[in-house]
Amino acid sequence: MPWHITADAIEYDEHAKQFTATGNVTLTKNDRRLSGDLVLFNHQTMEASAQGHVIMNAGEDILAGTRIDIDLKTETGTIHGASIYLKENHFHIKGDKIQKMGEATYAAHKASISACDGDVPAWKITGRNLKVTIEGYAFVTHAALWAKNIPVLYTPFFFFPVKEKRQSGLLTPQVGHSDRKGVEYNQPLYWAISDRSDATVYLHPMEKRGTKVGAEYRYVLDSHSKGAVMLDLLDDKEASAPEFRMSNFGFQNSDRYWFRMKHDQRLPFDSFAKLDIDIVGDPDYFHEFRYGFSGFESTEAHFNKTFGRELDDYNDPVRVSSISLNKRWDNCSLTTEARWYDDIISRRRQNADATLHKLPVVRFGSLKQRIPGTPLYWKVDAEYVHFHRKEGLSGHRGDICPRVHLPKRFGNHVTLESSLGLRETIWRVDEHENGDSEGIDRQTYDIRLELSSTLFRNFQWKTGPIRHVIKPRILYEYMPDQGQEKYPWFDSLDRIEKKNLLTGSIVNTVSSRGNGRRICRFEVSQSYDINEARETNEREKEPFSPTYGEIELSLGHFLSLYADAEWSHHESEFESRNFLIDLRDNRGDRIFVAHRYQQDVRESVYTDLRIKVTDTISLYADYERNLHDKKEIKNSLGVLYDAQCWSADIRHTNEAGDHRYAVRVNLLGLGGVSVGK
Repeated sequence: MPWHITADAIEYDEHAKQFTATGNVTLTKNDRRLSGDLVLFNHQTMEASAQGHVIMNAGEDILAGTRIDIDLKTETGTIHGASIYLKENHFHIKGDKIQKMGEATYAAHKASISACDGDVPAWKITGRNLKVTIEGYAFVTHAALWAKNIPVLYTPFFFFPVKEKRQSGLLTPQVGHSDRKGVEYNQPLYWAISDRSDATVYLHPMEKRGTKVGAEYRYVLDSHSKGAVMLDLLDDKEASAPEFRMSNFGFQNSDRYWFRMKHDQRLPFDSFAKLDIDIVGDPDYFHEFRYGFSGFESTEAHFNKTFGRELDDYNDPVRVSSISLNKRWDNCSLTTEARWYDDIISRRRQNADATLHKLPVVRFGSLKQRIPGTPLYWKVDAEYVHFHRKEGLSGHRGDICPRVHLPKRFGNHVTLESSLGLRETIWRVDEHENGDSEGIDRQTYDIRLELSSTLFRNFQWKTGPIRHVIKPRILYEYMPDQGQEKYPWFDSLDRIEKKNLLTGSIVNTVSSRGNGRRICRFEVSQSYDINEARETNEREKEPFSPTYGEIELSLGHFLSLYADAEWSHHESEFESRNFLIDLRDNRGDRIFVAHRYQQDVRESVYTDLRIKVTDTISLYADYERNLHDKKEIKNSLGVLYDAQCWSADIRHTNEAGDHRYAVRVNLLGLGGVSVGK
């Protein structure tokens, strides 16, 4: 591509092969542009010299100065009285003289570099000599860090990455102090192995507990196949000191570890496999290492974001590991899964292991399909499970439940659907004590009648067209009574209770007709137990179930509200109620409140508050309390200063009586430093 010159006046020297352009000069080619008051350009050597208000655009980078001498072919040259803006990293470089040593490399004498805009940046690094390579590193000799016009740090040599792509190296460490761990320092080392895999190694020395080491390996095989493997190890120096533990399990073990893994694998014939592994040395581990680089919270967030699957709750002492294989067709699916339950408490106490595992589970399910030539529809669900335990009852169970549906429509709004389900269940029980096996079977049936309707109306609202949909429903369910004491007990499917139940519900939905986004949903339902009403014993009858109500409300990104509750008419009180609200505004203020209650079991409240004091200063706090046990779980308070090119975060956290103070300073383009107590 040729270079194009425009100017108020252009002269050409045939002997020197040089153009001399004056007045509003621009020299352009593709995304390269050189402008100035005077430009000398030799089109054979491709050398150019510009003076007076010189600006050169090299892609998205901007070079400015009083004079520039440059070879446009090799893109090397010298800029005097220079300033450079590197778009990709938002870096400003200034110097008496800056050399452009290639397409992406600059060297400067008596220079400064900063990610801040303005003549007096909030921070900058100055040095005698500076060399910068885009997607490489910046090297500075006799470097000084300035906060506006105040020098705060000097080092004879300093370097930092100038990269947007993944690159191996040390990451920002976490430094802190707590009563249980003493002084601690967590240093991650990142390794960009290839375009499809990377790893992070953690070295986490703690004054009072020892050194915890960790490793993470992440990989991508194709667009649907990926995995992550993580391991942490700690030889705890204070294993016998109960005051260092945050839970009430009281184990005294020094060999502390946590291994976890998730893997997704696409297989031939439209099949898909998933692997989940979660093995931890003791139930106290998650309480003590809930936060941090490789803690429970960050691991669960990564798994949920990458695989769409979470970990078991950190309070759960039974961890589940599983492997599954799924095959889907247009109208049915087949899943094979093995589930291993690790009871940490029984394992640590070396109790008799009666944990029940499912090795394997095979499930087949179909969608509702029409029987040709009839008004009937059919579907079937089937399951085989091998229940295994080292101590106690083990065995096999097969279950199949075909169902026939007969839908009938009355007019345009009312539908009656009746269905009959037949269930056959077969057990083969192995008694480990005497080695005998026993086969047992069960046959039963159930009937369902569902009367429903859908009513809707469109409205024109101020914000646009909306649709209101009302779905009333009456459901009758019947299952005969039969004695089931002779059947083994593995899970809830082994006991199918009699049923003679009538349930009424109504669902209201309001949604936007423009984008289909749901604005509001409200549901109310209640059941009437006919068997309970017919009881002849003298106890007080309670045929009505608790009234269940649920509401969801979403007004753009400003308001989200959810609540559900169960009200008992017989006891005149709530059996359960849950409520959460998330309220935001355009400034960045936010308040989130969640309250959960289940009668005689739990009651807790959690709040998260953020107040935008100014454009750069925010206050935030969170609070969590177990109201049932009258115990405070966690509270924290902090202030965040977030400027254009740097931020500072100061926080105090109190969790289970462990106070922690932390300060984090982050400089745009350089990274951050965390210091805590």
